[in-house]
Amino acid sequence: MAGGLVALLDDIAALAKLAAASVDDVGAAAGRASAKAAGVVIDDTAVTPRYVDGLKPERELPIIRKIAMGSLRNKLLIILPAILLLSQFLPWSLTPILMVGGTYLAYEGAEKIWEMVAGHEHAVEAVAAGDPDHEKTVVSGAVRTDFILSAEIMVIALNEVADEAFVSRAVILALVAVGITILVYGVVGLIVKMDDIGLHLAGRESGASQRVGRGLVAFMPKLLAGLSTVGIVAMLWVGGHILLVGVHDLGWHWLYDLVHHAEEAVGGGFPGWLANTLASAVIGLVVGALVVLVVTQVKRMRSPEGDHAASAH
Repeated sequence: MAGGLVALLDDIAALAKLAAASVDDVGAAAGRASAKAAGVVIDDTAVTPRYVDGLKPERELPIIRKIAMGSLRNKLLIILPAILLLSQFLPWSLTPILMVGGTYLAYEGAEKIWEMVAGHEHAVEAVAAGDPDHEKTVVSGAVRTDFILSAEIMVIALNEVADEAFVSRAVILALVAVGITILVYGVVGLIVKMDDIGLHLAGRESGASQRVGRGLVAFMPKLLAGLSTVGIVAMLWVGGHILLVGVHDLGWHWLYDLVHHAEEAVGGGFPGWLANTLASAVIGLVVGALVVLVVTQVKRMRSPEGDHAASAH
């Protein structure tokens, strides 16, 4: 009996070690998948603070919390089941879906650059203080925008763990969804409250605290502007890289091989990564600019002025 008990305990210990190793594997895979989606995460983090611009301080965090909950519902209840079913029954569809998302990211980045160059950049509408209906409208708009970015994050993450078993895929992607949502909206919450922290420090009696507080208040607009720029570059880079790898996976190797040769020419390592990133950003900019041109022309033709011009001919 004692021998049987010892054998059973040995089996339990072995299973525990196996489970621990599986947890480590899932954690590592979730980390890899999250890292691949970093460019989109940067953009998500850069965009969201604009939705609470002009809001009373006491309403900033509640609005961000509502957007975060909407983002989590998007990821866990809609996007995750959809992409798991696709990966299980239509795995070939992942590359085209990724490329559609990459094209959209390239379009978004190129459109923002065009708006800055053309001088008609539009700001996200701020929430009217004390207006619950308006708050709901803006939260809904933010959650819709987040849906697109979240879908891209989840598909990129899925592409990194497509060879895992179905249950492992589900667990890994759920971890990615929760982890990235906490990361993005935790950072966003810190960013939007940083000026309040600065004002609080600036009002203290300590000279050092006042200097730090004034520095924070002065630095925050520069940080937000820098995040917006990084977000645009990240969209072009990530979108272009998705398209570069996508066309390679579909059998058109010449562009991927060209970029790969450029990486080797500069010696690999960080210079090689930089060469790949720059090439991807250029690809994203070219494709995005073409889409912007097409969309602009379609809008112009569908506008009343376009109808009038067409009828004149």
